Parts: sequence; structure tokens; C-alpha cells
Amino acid sequence: MTRLHSPARSCTGATIPGQNRNREINMFFDPSWFLFAIPPLLLGLWAQSRMRSAYGKYSKVKSARNITGAQAARYLLDANGLQHVAVERIAGQLTDHYDPRSKTLRLSQGVYETPSLAAVGVAAHEAGHALQDRDKYAPLMLRSAMVPAVNIGTMLGPILFIIGFLLAGASSMLGTSLAWLGIGLFGLAAVFSIVTLPVEFNASKRAKVVLAGQGILSPEEIQGVDKVLDAAALTYVAAAAQAIGQLLYYVSLMNRRR
Repeated sequence: MTRLHSPARSCTGATIPGQNRNREINMFFDPSWFLFAIPPLLLGLWAQSRMRSAYGKYSKVKSARNITGAQAARYLLDANGLQHVAVERIAGQLTDHYDPRSKTLRLSQGVYETPSLAAVGVAAHEAGHALQDRDKYAPLMLRSAMVPAVNIGTMLGPILFIIGFLLAGASSMLGTSLAWLGIGLFGLAAVFSIVTLPVEFNASKRAKVVLAGQGILSPEEIQGVDKVLDAAALTYVAAAAQAIGQLLYYVSLMNRRR
């Protein structure tokens, strides 16, 4: 990135036309960006690779009881007094999630109808979220409450930051304020990704406990589920690292501008 100091001048003392604009454009090619982006990116690629490997391996291993993900989810929900929570099939791969608003557990086709260790593990993980909702698990309640603000912040934060950063180049107080507002809004996404970590870790922990406690899987089968859920948890760690890295990059740009 070109350092942000006084406008460049020719040997005659005249300002070189277009230099300010070029310096603002160069912010998007700042080499320091790689320091904040590459480590989380590599972590994300590694996490995705581990997830694909673990899920691919254990999606081919049938459970001893030949129970599908949908059947496992229904059994676990009913055994824990959650008969009112619906289990539905949705399109896509690994699009599984629990919707606390409609009290619905949605499973992707591969999880819903497959009697594999991976499918049962993923379904049990989502059932774990339903158990969190029943118990009013604080991190889940906080994450759910943050969703509307995070959606707005993720959309508007980067836009406001870029506009404010460009305006701040002219020593504009408005530009500086807009840039920091954008950082604050984008920061909601980073906080959201951090809050997500205990939610996902706890759901996996609950899944393993109920699978073993209800006798759906044997201790040996639980080990396979461990690998799938641990790999999935790592993807959330990588997502948090990426959000934090982007936030720190924005902050570093503003600090260097001062």
C-alpha cells in the first residue's frame, strides 16, 4: 500500500494530477492485507479438507442399527421431550440446521435418508441445538438475538468503511466517522462468529452424550462421530479467524491513516 502522506509533487512543486486518486485505489492492493487474510484462509482450507475427508469416510460407514439421520434425530428429540420439534428434509449438501423460531430441525437429503455414522452424527448435532433451545442456553439465545443486526452489519459495514475511508483521505471528519461506523458494524460479524463457537462445541458435546446415553451408537461408532463433529467444529474456528482478521485489517488501515 502506498503510504498516506501529503500529495506527491513534481520537481517544480506542482501536485501530480491523479496522484491522490491512485493512492486511494491502491488501498485495495495493500500487501499488508495478506498478513491478515492468508493465515485464516489457509486454516479455512485445511478445515474444509478435514471436514470433507471425515464426512466422506464416515458417510460410507453404516451404523450397526441401520438408523438414518432423520430417524436418529426424531428418536433423540422424542426421548428428550421435544415431540413438538419437526424434522424436515431440505435441499443441498450439509445444509443441516435447527431453526429456533419455527422449532424445526432441517436435514439435508444425504443426512436425512442415509444410515451412516456421519449422517447420525450430524443429525444428533442439530438435535443438540434443539436441546440448547429447550434449556435456554445463553450463547444460543445471544446468537439468535444478534442475527438481524449481523445481517445488516455484514451488508453495510464494508460499504460504509470503503466510502468513509476514501472521504477521510480529504481529512473529512464525516469520512472518518463513516469508516469507524463501518468497522463497528462489521465487528458485529466477528463477535457473532466468536459467540458461535461455544454454541457449536456445546451442541456436539450434547450430541455425543445423547447418542451414547440412548444406545443409538456403540462406543466404537462414537469415535467415528467424534472425527466428523470435531472436523466440523474446526470450520467454525476458521470462520471466526477470517472475520477477526478482516476486522483487524480495517482497523490497521485507519490507524495508519492517522
